[in-house]
Amino acid sequence: MGPYGTRILADMGADVVKIEPPEGDTFRNYGPLRHEQMGGSALNLHRNKRSVTLDLKAPEARQALRRLIATADALVHNLRPQAAARLGLDWDRVSRLNPRLVLCAARGFSQAGPYGGKAAYDDLMQAGSGFSALTRQVTGEAGYAPTAWCDKVAGQAIANAVLGALLHRERGGAGQEVEVPMFEVAIDFMLVEHFGAAAFEPPLGPAGFKRQLSKQRKPYRTRDGWACILPYSDQNWRDFFAFIGRTEIGEDQRYQKLTDRVTHIDSLYRLVAEHAPRHSTREWVEFCDRVSIPCMPVLRMEELQNDPHVLATSFMPVAQHPSEGAYRAVRSPLRFSATPYHLRRHAPRVGEHTAEVLREAGLSESEVARLANPR
Repeated sequence: MGPYGTRILADMGADVVKIEPPEGDTFRNYGPLRHEQMGGSALNLHRNKRSVTLDLKAPEARQALRRLIATADALVHNLRPQAAARLGLDWDRVSRLNPRLVLCAARGFSQAGPYGGKAAYDDLMQAGSGFSALTRQVTGEAGYAPTAWCDKVAGQAIANAVLGALLHRERGGAGQEVEVPMFEVAIDFMLVEHFGAAAFEPPLGPAGFKRQLSKQRKPYRTRDGWACILPYSDQNWRDFFAFIGRTEIGEDQRYQKLTDRVTHIDSLYRLVAEHAPRHSTREWVEFCDRVSIPCMPVLRMEELQNDPHVLATSFMPVAQHPSEGAYRAVRSPLRFSATPYHLRRHAPRVGEHTAEVLREAGLSESEVARLANPR
């Protein structure tokens, strides 16, 4: 969550200095890779950042980190409180170094509760946020999504929190500590639509958004593949019924209004599943696009780079990394008219900018030499 949140900030122009141990962070070595510590996912996760290696077990390295903190607008870490305190990264000490600092402590759980000291990984949060239980409700077995969504949603919360605190400071406020707990962020994310009737006290019914919990909600097999075919509005369903030659279904009171359709959504989704194989994926997309029914083919990860929309928006261009060669440089999905995104820095090698950044912080050449080339 920390590297993703800071990458969002880096893509918007922040000078992000990544502090990592001399061996680099562990995610760098997820392969396959061309060179050690430069895995494919790290090429985009660490773009637009500078890398500084510091062995924070050494007093001199901790002192150098304090010099960097004194010059920074924000410090982001995802250390547990005990580890942060051992390194002097608690709010009491860093605020004395830099009263204008925004300290963003990204954690698994808020320190206000009994889980504050627990270890935290994405799978734990999927289990604890209600997500895995909803998966069981649909499939019969509790499960995890095949992506680290809790980490990445928390990363977006980190970026928002830092920007909000900096805006507060720029409008006359002071520096401050911000806590981003992944557990609570994941629960908040899940409850947006699933709280529903359970939000009332006493509850008006069980939690859970009925349409999303339908066992029939899934991509549908077409004549030659798979597609998401999603009639949603009243007109969408009328057009769909006409396309399959079943206009009489539209006269059924159960299907005329959105609120009624949600109650009977399983039968409608079964109807889509029944008719989807009668046409190819392309035919479904062409029809749905013509009448504005939401529809997308099911794309494999390997197909994304050649999708016509991805190509037209130059979302995954091929770039040349100085040491890693050609790679897909996924650009920021955000578009700012006055400050457009550009790739300022390729993902750095471990410690690539150590000497450069330490000099900027005012360390002497002898100090830089000792820290940049530890024995």
